Amino acid sequence: MKVTVHEPLRFEVLADGLGFPEGPVVLGDGGVLAVDIEGGRVVRVVDGVVSVVASPGGGPNGLALRDRLTAVVANNGGFLWTTVNGHRIPIDHATHTNEPPGFGGGWIEEIDLATGRTTRLHDSLDGRPLRGPNDLVFDSVGGLWFTDHGKGRLESVDRGGLYYAAPDGALTRVAFPLLGPNGVGLSPDGKVVYVAETYTGRLWAWDLSEPGRVAPAAGSLAVRHGGRCVAATPYSFDSLAVEADGRIAIGAIADGIVTVTPDGREVDVHPIPGDVTTNIAFGGSDMQTAVITLSRSGQLVTCRWPRPGLALEGA
Repeated sequence: MKVTVHEPLRFEVLADGLGFPEGPVVLGDGGVLAVDIEGGRVVRVVDGVVSVVASPGGGPNGLALRDRLTAVVANNGGFLWTTVNGHRIPIDHATHTNEPPGFGGGWIEEIDLATGRTTRLHDSLDGRPLRGPNDLVFDSVGGLWFTDHGKGRLESVDRGGLYYAAPDGALTRVAFPLLGPNGVGLSPDGKVVYVAETYTGRLWAWDLSEPGRVAPAAGSLAVRHGGRCVAATPYSFDSLAVEADGRIAIGAIADGIVTVTPDGREVDVHPIPGDVTTNIAFGGSDMQTAVITLSRSGQLVTCRWPRPGLALEGA
């Protein structure tokens, strides 16, 4: 694996004071939708002006567009928040616990972008509550992939998973167990689904035989969840986006944006010092406008990306 570290990214600030932003989606009119996990809200940013679209509560963690009028949000159900060195973080630093008192689970919800009306779609499967839905992406047939990151406590952590909600609403747990599954995305041809693990710094891939269905893993020594490890890195991974050429761009928390080629042989690091880099999204007429969430400072920033991003379903 060849690792190339570039100069720190230079960017412009689109908006600040957003609490703990994640889940950006670049709209056709140049505006941006994002979630504020701590504030329990979905916001729209247009020309630097922030407006609240909806306030579903809990912990809205990821956002995808079903269509131009409808968003679907992965809601982690809420975190335990503390202040460290003047910054709010979604964990109790002393105990390494992010599960709040009385926690009952997370959910997937649909939001009407015109009215802010929120409808809960999924909160459990086979009697097991979702623990912390995190990131999500639609496929070409209207199915929804999402990760359940889980919650952590002083001496234990939930094992997470990868889920698929079919267009008819049927929910399937596709891959389990995973350790802190976070970002999820699809290859340009829709034949591979990727997941980035926070705790391990690994990027996993599953080949798909059809929408929502994973092809059988090759080899008798395949890992339990059936994925193949594209790259094992020293970074902590958050959410991801896919580029038009198939590279996977991942928010690497303390290390900026890390991109990985589909074969895992090339890793590029684009540092963003002094912040927590969580998400990246692409937009603009040539899809080379990158919008990045810097969650420690509560900023939404933008820069010119060296390659076009992949256009998302619904956007």
